[in-house]
Amino acid sequence: MDKKKIFELHADVCKALGHPLRIEVIDLLQEKELCFTDILEVTGGTKSNLSQHLSVMTKKGILKMRREGQCNYYSLSSLKVAQACRLMREVLIDNLTKHKELLEKM
Repeated sequence: MDKKKIFELHADVCKALGHPLRIEVIDLLQEKELCFTDILEVTGGTKSNLSQHLSVMTKKGILKMRREGQCNYYSLSSLKVAQACRLMREVLIDNLTKHKELLEKM
């Protein structure tokens, strides 16, 4: 597989992370798997909206899903997903700190 294809696939995964609810779900799932209804209870919103987001993240390989009884359980496909999100949050915090310092100097 050539580099261009890898960049394309990488961008695809990044797009799948490009929604606040999806980042929240990743944060919830970094400790343990959760049933759909538990995720819905914590995040709020509608069943159909959450279902669409979980479906996208599962198709992109970010989440795994297993069915037990009437509940679909979701978990991270890799803990590296949560690590990547934490790193991006650190970048955000660093940038906010820099902006705050600039504003204070003005």
